[in-house]
Amino acid sequence: MVDDPARPSRLSGLWAFAVGGLLLVVLLVILHPATSQKDCSNYGANGNASAFSNPNGNASAFSKLDWDIYLPLVTVGWLVLVIMEQVLPVTWRNRGRVDGAVRATAAIGLSTVGLCCFVLPLEVVCR
Repeated sequence: MVDDPARPSRLSGLWAFAVGGLLLVVLLVILHPATSQKDCSNYGANGNASAFSNPNGNASAFSKLDWDIYLPLVTVGWLVLVIMEQVLPVTWRNRGRVDGAVRATAAIGLSTVGLCCFVLPLEVVCR
């Protein structure tokens, strides 16, 4: 087996983006938030409910958490971890400036798009 140190890992600099994004998707599947106004627990009322409410009454300790606060914090934490990973030396090892900059821009940009296009609408859908 030949160890080729000149060839960087394909996922170096993208681990936080890939693993964190996958964990956020799994979290959203588990939480099953309302995605339209008709799915809200107060549809037709004053519009002050959570997209993460549990109308079935079978609340577990996990679903009792206030995910209207925790989900944005988790997502912003994910974005911070993606940014922090882009400044690590292992991310830039054996990569040119252009290649590293494109990877960093793509990871940070896609994380920001995920925050603004997938998480933010869930926060305001029942408001």
